[in-house]
Amino acid sequence: MNELVSPAFYESLGDGRFRSTERTEGPWSPELQHAGPPCALLARAIEACGPRDDAIVSRIAIEILGPVPVAEVEVRAEVDRPGRSVELLKAELSTGGRVAMRASAWRIAKASVTAGPVEEPAPPLPPDEGPPPPAIAHAGYLRSVEWRNVAGDWTSPGPATVWARPRVPLVPDEAMSGLQRLLCVADSCSGISAALPWDRWLFINTDLTVHVAREPRGEWILLDCVTRINEGGVGLASAAVGDEGGILGRSAQTLLVRENA
Repeated sequence: MNELVSPAFYESLGDGRFRSTERTEGPWSPELQHAGPPCALLARAIEACGPRDDAIVSRIAIEILGPVPVAEVEVRAEVDRPGRSVELLKAELSTGGRVAMRASAWRIAKASVTAGPVEEPAPPLPPDEGPPPPAIAHAGYLRSVEWRNVAGDWTSPGPATVWARPRVPLVPDEAMSGLQRLLCVADSCSGISAALPWDRWLFINTDLTVHVAREPRGEWILLDCVTRINEGGVGLASAAVGDEGGILGRSAQTLLVRENA
């Protein structure tokens, strides 16, 4: 197992360019990134695009157009549909001369509202780290996130609930926002609640959509995950997401499911 020495998932090269570190390596190949870090990088670009303290990114949808290598990437964001109360933003992540991921996000102005349901409480944070994912030996990303199991585990197919916390920042010397932390780990839902054994099956998501009713707070993100796979080889992984204040939103992923030849 190679030692992880990089202080962050990416090194900033300036002008929207980043060098991917070994901490972005995913479980399927050490040459390809886990989708979590680039999703967080897209969220970072969207938050920095005409930033507004009076608004919240309430939904972000990311299309994964192809694999993202552990290499240099470039991220751009812009306002697609401006508005005082509601605006739509978009972002792209490119590598090797191609667009690998696209994101769109709705940003909604905050308002003083006192009515509404009380948040569903989140399960307590376990005091100790849970057992590691089965592919952790060669996956820099999986070793760069702390996982604490509440229910289920990585080696038993089926629904599972975990708390997750990135061990390092997205870029050096910069604190991750709550949205970035959420996007960094939400893509792991399909692996956390894998419906089929890791060693025999591939389950690769084509997208990730996250809705939140408020901004995530604190270091820890809760993922209460379930995966459903139909006979045609298409799956859906979804999760209730939250923080130590309670459940604050949901995530969903479409899955391509194939036997690992």
